[in-house]
Amino acid sequence: MDANLQVRVATPDDLDAVMAMAIAGAQENSFMPAKVELILNEVWPAVNQDHGICGVIGEPGGKPEGIVILRIGTVYYSEQLCVEERIVFVAPEFRAAKGGRARQLCEFSKRVADQLNLPLLIGICSSERTKAKVRLYERIFGAPAGAYFLYKTATGGHEVTR
Repeated sequence: MDANLQVRVATPDDLDAVMAMAIAGAQENSFMPAKVELILNEVWPAVNQDHGICGVIGEPGGKPEGIVILRIGTVYYSEQLCVEERIVFVAPEFRAAKGGRARQLCEFSKRVADQLNLPLLIGICSSERTKAKVRLYERIFGAPAGAYFLYKTATGGHEVTR
């Protein structure tokens, strides 16, 4: 793992770069067609720290190497707040077994939850290299609390439209 990797908090100046990464993540991992407007509805509050936060690996003004978007809200059955991960995405050219970017983004998520003293809901919905991702998450977060199953669809290859 690269000791120089750091996750910084995104700002509104990062909006375009974070949007590009979030769209790429939707193209790779979505299991239904995605819309740019709906992606923006998650990114905008995160980069403005309005009930959310976005962590970025990469220099301000440059192309991000990875992002995590976290939202603060409730699950449907409770009034208690939690931190919910919307996306952890590392650009393909920065992926490597020992690159450490996904780990850093997950550790950032844990720090946010710790600082807010809130539970963190984070998961994997992917049809690519899922077992490796699960092993990584188990090392970072411990044993899983469930699993996702997709019927009549798979992740990836879905269009993102305007």
